[in-house]
Amino acid sequence: MSELNNIAIKILENGKGILAADESTGTMTKRLDGVNVPSTPENRLLFRETLFGSLSMKKCIGGVILYDETIKQTTTKKNKIPELISKMGSLPGIKVDTGTKALAGSLEEKITEGLDGLRERLKEYNELGAKFTKWRGVYNISKNYPSKLSVHSNAHALARYSALVQECNMVPIVEPEVLMDGDHSVKQCLEVTSEVIKKCFDELIAHKVDLKGMILKPNMILAGNKSREKVSNEQIAKLTLECLQSSVPSEVPGIAFLSGGQSEIEATENLNLINKHNNTNFIMSYSYGRALQQSALKHWSKDIQDIEGTQKVFNHRAEMNTLAAQGKWSKDLEI
Repeated sequence: MSELNNIAIKILENGKGILAADESTGTMTKRLDGVNVPSTPENRLLFRETLFGSLSMKKCIGGVILYDETIKQTTTKKNKIPELISKMGSLPGIKVDTGTKALAGSLEEKITEGLDGLRERLKEYNELGAKFTKWRGVYNISKNYPSKLSVHSNAHALARYSALVQECNMVPIVEPEVLMDGDHSVKQCLEVTSEVIKKCFDELIAHKVDLKGMILKPNMILAGNKSREKVSNEQIAKLTLECLQSSVPSEVPGIAFLSGGQSEIEATENLNLINKHNNTNFIMSYSYGRALQQSALKHWSKDIQDIEGTQKVFNHRAEMNTLAAQGKWSKDLEI
């Protein structure tokens, strides 16, 4: 096995998942504003340091995706953030895209930017301790979208990014997110997500990316958040597996789902059912942001010095998702 394949498996093996703590300063400010905590660098660091120092990091969290600000910060105990994460038995990672802009030629859609200067930035992040990276492409579903241009352009960017990351001996997480915004049916989501993922792999293969040394971070197959269609959790699991079996080459070691607007319990329940029915060789786990952090953030906001209480809430959520990544979760285990 290659070194990159070893890293990818280490992040996701034994039910471990990924904590997506890569919110930009703007996004983190919105989250903190939502719970009435001032968004200062110190407060952003304190919340993240609280999560990164929790016990569940050892047995549940295989990797943490950081933001540029966070990977360069030092904890209150004078450890560098990547050192703290490594000490807890997890691997530090980094979001390397620079966000989305309007796509020239189809201005209602988005293209992810950040390829300029990426080779140099990757070297710096690698020296800071990052073992893996993340890049997110986004796609809308509507009557006219996603366009062929959007599907092709974002797949091409994801592949170029992945090739540069592997050149720097890190594992790329490839995140093509079909957004759940809209009134589309679950069938439309299945069709679009399948097309998007297949195009990504066409480009990854063309760019000579080692598929054994990457992780796919897709959305689950869900109806749009404005759709009136009633879709059962069983159906979501079945269609998600159908999509991935037909779209993802067998060399890929692991799939880590994004939560994409689902509640904490929904994201856990759907992951659990996917794993109950998973008869593929893919590891299927989680790479959650809000669906891992939201309850902990609410608890912490009441008293930002209550480290132990916040960690207890976070540990519970991480443990629930790690059980779900093994198909062993049940609602009875929820507090």
